[in-house]
Amino acid sequence: MSNLERDPAELVAETSVLTDTRVEILEPRDVPLGGPRAMTVRRTLPQRRRSLIGAWCFIDHYGPDDLSTTGGMRVPPHPHTGLQTVSWLFEGEIEHRDSVGTHAPVRPGELNLMTAGHGISHLEVSTPGTVRLHGVQLWVALPAAFRDVAPFFEHHAPVPARFGAATVRTFVGALAGSGTAATVFSPLIGAEIALPAGTTVEVPLDESFEHGVLVDTGDVVIEDVAVPVSHLGYLAPGRSTVSLRAESDARLVLLGGEPLGEQIVMWWNFIGRSHEDVVAFRAAWQSEVIAGDDPEGRFGTVDGYDGSALPAPELPTVRLRPRG
Repeated sequence: MSNLERDPAELVAETSVLTDTRVEILEPRDVPLGGPRAMTVRRTLPQRRRSLIGAWCFIDHYGPDDLSTTGGMRVPPHPHTGLQTVSWLFEGEIEHRDSVGTHAPVRPGELNLMTAGHGISHLEVSTPGTVRLHGVQLWVALPAAFRDVAPFFEHHAPVPARFGAATVRTFVGALAGSGTAATVFSPLIGAEIALPAGTTVEVPLDESFEHGVLVDTGDVVIEDVAVPVSHLGYLAPGRSTVSLRAESDARLVLLGGEPLGEQIVMWWNFIGRSHEDVVAFRAAWQSEVIAGDDPEGRFGTVDGYDGSALPAPELPTVRLRPRG
């Protein structure tokens, strides 16, 4: 999914890790994806208070959306660099096409993982038969040593596992008997956890990881702290378990990883290591694809789409103050 903000801020992000045991609650902000009938997503990462959880650097939560009202997802071809996109649906279906030749559906309970690396372009469109759309779109920042890797695409379908009262679907890494062989470039965990009303589980954690728990549905208490729907509960490294209690039927997304320990620069759909990187990425996209000067260049082209690719917004006239 693209970041479709018209005036995206340049964000200099670096690891900012708590050293205590409290649960830090991160509130979402609403971001419309396009015009007047656009879907609106609820974004909890990045933000001023926190930019990274491990290498997870972008969390959009959307739906359930009635597509007869919103018009669905219509994201034209757009670029990415220096990251992986992690698509995970709860309801509906999305068509994915990219410049390495992938044409694949995104379906509930199945992971679509796109590694942009050196550069890729892709599109996402909700399918004609989809009436409701509900899911999360996540980005992972690639460590500096791998940020220029050749782009590729993977699909995985994790087998659900029972863990006490919970049902766990682990789409990145392994947890509670569920997992995938999804390619990652730093230690990570990503899992959907479903909990029936009135139940509690103690979920094992890697003590070297920091974690975030996104509440998708239900009344949820994390370590005795109530976390509202679409909010994210942040947990610092050093925990071996986390207590999750559902007051009503609930679904959560657990994300975690070792602190990245690097500074990244995010703007629009690019991740680099400097302002100059981002300027160069934008110039390449505008020249190669939008102007059509080199359609087989860094970002390539997406076959099977009749419309125009998405132009990049204008860069800010000055560097913005770093956040992180």
